Amino acid sequence: MDLVLNVADYYFFTPYIYPATWPEDDIFRQTISLLIVTNIGAYILYFFCATLSYYFVYDHALMKHPQFLNNQVSREIKFTVQALPWMSIPTVALFLLELRGYSKLYDDIGEFPSGWFQLIVSVISFLFFTDMLIYWIHRGLHHRLVYKHIHKPHHIWKIPTPFASHAFHPVDGFLQSLPYHIYPFIFPLHKVVYLGLYILVNIWTISIHDGDFRKEKMVPGKFLWISLEVVHIPCPHSFRQNSVIWPT
Repeated sequence: MDLVLNVADYYFFTPYIYPATWPEDDIFRQTISLLIVTNIGAYILYFFCATLSYYFVYDHALMKHPQFLNNQVSREIKFTVQALPWMSIPTVALFLLELRGYSKLYDDIGEFPSGWFQLIVSVISFLFFTDMLIYWIHRGLHHRLVYKHIHKPHHIWKIPTPFASHAFHPVDGFLQSLPYHIYPFIFPLHKVVYLGLYILVNIWTISIHDGDFRKEKMVPGKFLWISLEVVHIPCPHSFRQNSVIWPT
C-alpha cells in the first residue's frame, strides 16, 4: 500500500492537504491518509466495476425472480456504502503494519536468486492460501451461533446483483478479506503483485455476484475452486458448496 500512499502524498496530500511541518512518515498522518485512500479507492472500485457488471454482464431476467426484493439494488448499495468505512478501520491497521515494515512485501525482484520464478510461485500460493482460509472462515460464519448475527445480512440478497458483492456486515466483510492481508506477513510477495491481486480480488468478488453462469461453462470443473457463481449462489442453502478444493 506504500506505492499508493507515496503517489497520494506526492500529488495530493503533501502539496494541498497537510502542513509542511508534518512529515510523511508520521504514523498519525499515515493512518489518516490510509483511511482516506482506502475508502475512496474502495468506493471507486465498487461503483465502477459493479456498475459495468450490472449493465453489461448481469442477467436482468433474474430480477423477475419471486425472491428478488423490492428496491433491492438501492438497498444493496446503501448497505455497502454504510459498511465499507467500518471494514476499512481494521484493514487500515493492517496496511499500516505493512507500511511500517512488518510484512514480507518487497519491491525488488532481484532480492531473490530466482526472482521471477519466486514471483510466479507466490501468485499461485497466494491463491491456494487465501482460498483455503476463506473456505474455513466462510464455513465458520455459517455456524448457528454466528450466522444470524454476522453472516446472514449478506444472504438477505438471495438473488444477488453485482451491487451485493460488498454488502456485508463489517465484521463478516473484514474476516473474509483477512486471508489476503495475512499472506504477505507470512510469505514474501512483490508489492506490485500484491496491489494487483488486491484489485483483482475485489473484481472477482463482484464477478461471483453477476448471475452470469456462462463462465462456468468455459472453466473446467477441476478449476471451479475459483469460486464462480456455481459455488456461491447455493451458499444460502448449503455452505458446503463454497469451495471445491477444500472438501467438507
